[in-house]
Amino acid sequence: MEEAAEINGRTKVSGHDGGTRLSAEDLGAEPGERATLVQFSSAFCQPCRATRRTLAEVADMVDGVTHVEIDAEARLDLVRELGILATPTVLVLDGNGRVVRRASGQPRRADVIAALGRAV
Repeated sequence: MEEAAEINGRTKVSGHDGGTRLSAEDLGAEPGERATLVQFSSAFCQPCRATRRTLAEVADMVDGVTHVEIDAEARLDLVRELGILATPTVLVLDGNGRVVRRASGQPRRADVIAALGRAV
């Protein structure tokens, strides 16, 4: 795994999760053909709303990329399994559902696009 780094003091980014793969069943939705942006959110999380907009914009810009939002409170089993400690947390999955990037905090659009480069 790559070493964690602070970006703009609000987003912590790390590398892949040791080959962890998520299926459509795990996601509750069909993954993207090329990549999937998975967002763990909570109901009263203000940065989650901004993250939702950013990820949806990027998914709309890039063919074969899907954005899936998961309510962390409703999926505590998955949150615990993946070690999600804060919302928003974003996982970038490649076309096979393997986690290739993880970030907690509100990402910038440029950072999301760069992370997708590792997935596609």
